[in-house]
Amino acid sequence: MLRVLIVLVPLALSIYAFIDCVTTQEKDVRFMPKPVWALLILLFPLVGSISWLIIGRDRATSQRMGSASGGQWVAPDDNPEFLKSLKDDKPDPAEPVEDDDTHLRDWEADLRRREEELKRKENGEEPKD
Repeated sequence: MLRVLIVLVPLALSIYAFIDCVTTQEKDVRFMPKPVWALLILLFPLVGSISWLIIGRDRATSQRMGSASGGQWVAPDDNPEFLKSLKDDKPDPAEPVEDDDTHLRDWEADLRRREEELKRKENGEEPKD
C-alpha cells in the first residue's frame, strides 16, 4: 500500500499542477512564461509541481480578482440571466399549436404526392404542377 502511495501522490500532484498551470491566466504567472512552467512540471514532476504551487502562480491576486469582480461561477438556478432565458424559450400562447394528427396527415399527403410524381416519371408522363 505504501508503494502505491509513493507513486500515486506525486503523479496526482503533477497532474494537478499541470492542469492548474495550463488554466491559469498569463497575468497571474510569476517569474517565467507559462509554457516554461508547464515544461518544468512535465520534465521534473515532483520539483516542478512543488515549485509551481509555491512560487509559480500569484494566488493572492487571483483570489482578490475573483471576489472583487464577482466573476465566480453561479449555479443555474441562482443565475437570473439563465432563468430569464428559460422564460424566453417558452412557446408563445398566441401561436396555434398543431397536434400530431395534423402533422401526420400533412406528411401522408406529401408522401402520396411524391409517390404519384415518381410513378408519372417512370411511365414517361409529364408531372402535374
